[in-house]
Amino acid sequence: MRREKTFTVACLSGDGIGPELMAEASRALAEAGRLHRFGVEELHVPFAGEAISRYGHPLPVETRAACRRADAVLVALTKEPALEGVKAELDLTWRVQRVRLPDGDIAVVSALDDQLEPFVVQRAFDLARSRKAKVAAVGDGAAWSTFVGWEADRNPGVEVERLSLGEALPRLVNTPAGFCVVVTQRAHAELVSDLTAASRNGSRIVASGRLSQTGPGIFGPTHGSAPDIAGQGVANPSGMLLAAALMLSEGLGEQAAGRTLERAVSTALASGVRTADLAGRGPAATTRDFMDAVLELMPTTRTDVEFAA
Repeated sequence: MRREKTFTVACLSGDGIGPELMAEASRALAEAGRLHRFGVEELHVPFAGEAISRYGHPLPVETRAACRRADAVLVALTKEPALEGVKAELDLTWRVQRVRLPDGDIAVVSALDDQLEPFVVQRAFDLARSRKAKVAAVGDGAAWSTFVGWEADRNPGVEVERLSLGEALPRLVNTPAGFCVVVTQRAHAELVSDLTAASRNGSRIVASGRLSQTGPGIFGPTHGSAPDIAGQGVANPSGMLLAAALMLSEGLGEQAAGRTLERAVSTALASGVRTADLAGRGPAATTRDFMDAVLELMPTTRTDVEFAA
């Protein structure tokens, strides 16, 4: 089948469970490309502990160069300190975090620069419109109110709830499923993101992206290298797969492909295919088992709709 375009993705696996997770993400990207007619050229470059063992440095020159020339950067271990060096190479201006809950999901959008707050409010409404969702605008001040008002007028089909930080925080902790898309001022971004991702029972799966208006963004799950389970085939790939879906949608502009992958992951989880960390007393799937289930589901969860009516 003819591919309409090809994207270049710098893949930073690192060590620990990173290589296992990246391998499954690669399978997901290949299937998404097959279904939606695009190609992905993966640049697997040394990073973090893997790079130290080979080159004596966590972020070699070739890795920095690959990240700069790629269309997006996919990282398996976002808690690695070496990632700060990658961020410094790129012009990252806004961020989005997607959190999957047992009964829904939330997207949190915020700017990394106060001057870009009008832009991120627009992105939040775009995201809400694509999902027939509502926007919760968390912030205060005349300028913020104006930004939100502009986008509300431009998007009459999107329900808007304006909240102060004090009103939003207890709801994010106690009843998060009541939110769909949250956009917040830069000053509140860390607190809102942390509370949205926090879990009392370990059931929230988090993927994050830091993006640029002019170059590649960085996408990944929000966990560490977990060396205690590395190589055992039991790591949960859900966060990695949702990060790949986020990269497709927000980093590469392939919203339909991102939705296809995201829906397949959610459907697999809902059907009871779960790795040991989520299985409880039930049967546990291996990392590969879970990915096999997702790949089988992707043709059935395929959507070619970029924006909902």
